Amino acid sequence: MVKETTTYSISELAQEFAVTTRTIRHYEDLQLLRPARQGQKRIYSLADRTKLKLIVRGKRIGLSLQESGQLINMYEPGKSNVDQLERTVQAIGAQRQKLAQQLRDIGTMLDDLDQAEAGCKAELDTSRRPTSEKKT
Repeated sequence: MVKETTTYSISELAQEFAVTTRTIRHYEDLQLLRPARQGQKRIYSLADRTKLKLIVRGKRIGLSLQESGQLINMYEPGKSNVDQLERTVQAIGAQRQKLAQQLRDIGTMLDDLDQAEAGCKAELDTSRRPTSEKKT
């Protein structure tokens, strides 16, 4: 839930987005977030909160932090941001293709496992038969 104020502490954002404060500090190190400071205290703006939301969403759909950062940096308030949206659609399409390939690979692996298991079970059945049955 978004609170009424436009500033947030690191612990508030960590709790809201179910990430650790260490994760948020890592995003700062990568310059994905740039909070203001009051001494040692970090003060996150509504823009920082929005960026964190986009980073978390990007990770959930499989984007790298670099890709998320590029998309975030393309945003220009007050403009149409068509380039950013087109790039986002491209990134989503690439991720969709990657996942579809992984799904095909998993299907192939499951088929291979089924065949290997069937072969092992057949061999076990043969090995467990009494010696008299094996000769006939």
